[in-house]
Formats: sequence, C-alpha cells, structure tokens
Amino acid sequence: MVIQNKKRATALKRLFFLISLAMAIFVLVMFLTDRNLPAILTIAGFIVWFFVFQLFDFQYIEFSDENGKILLRYYPAVKFGQKEYQSIEFSQQVLHDARFEKTMFGLVTDIVFLVKTKRGVAEYPTVSLAAVSKADRKKIEQAVFRIIGE
Repeated sequence: MVIQNKKRATALKRLFFLISLAMAIFVLVMFLTDRNLPAILTIAGFIVWFFVFQLFDFQYIEFSDENGKILLRYYPAVKFGQKEYQSIEFSQQVLHDARFEKTMFGLVTDIVFLVKTKRGVAEYPTVSLAAVSKADRKKIEQAVFRIIGE
C-alpha cells in the first residue's frame, strides 16, 4: 500500500504563500499611504502566521509498506530555500513498535518508528503527519500495527 499527500501538501503550500503575498502587498500599500500602525500589525500577524506553519510542521509524506519494507519519504511542505528530502527505510521484520503521538491539543499527529538492532531498540526521528488526512493517517496506523502484530 502506498499513501501520499502530495495534493494536500501542495494546497497548504499555496495557501501559505498566497496569504503571505496578500499580507506583503497590504503592508506595502499601508506604508506607501503612511498608515504605519496597520502595516506593523500585519507584519506581526505574518510572524504569527509563519510560526504557526512551522509549529504544525506540515510535510509531504509518502508511505509504503510494499516488498517487505517500510519506506517513509518526507520533506517540509513550506520551506524557504532548498527542500531537505528525508527518508526512513527498513525491513518490516525489524519493526519493534511505532508510536503515534498527538500534540498541540490533538491537532497534530507525529509518528515515531522503533526498530530492533543488534544493540537493542533504536528510535527514528519523529515525522509529522499534520498534512496527512485523517483517513490516510488511520490507514498508516492500521498498516503499521498489522505489521507489528504479525
């Protein structure tokens, strides 16, 4: 099974940049018409807007559990500069456990894979599933727990 959220991640990226552009144009117009207070408040609003997107950590996700392996590719949906593609790949047999952690009052779900190694259990970095639909998150959760239960 392959699950990806490319359309949703792209929509979130467009939303971020469109609203940011609208804020920038508004600030420019306010400064040009000598209305400094609304411009400064809009800049403060942009800073909050930017930090909300960074806090939620929206990411493009591609999850696959085919061919006896678990593959999770991901990168930030909203990133200035070059995208940092990351990948987690391991055999299904070494999967020890997985945690689906809810943060931000249950609004954001993160996944953490724990795998068996020669030295014990190792933990992969946390990956945010905030940009993944609830139905797809459920499918990922079911697939992972099915593999653990085998």
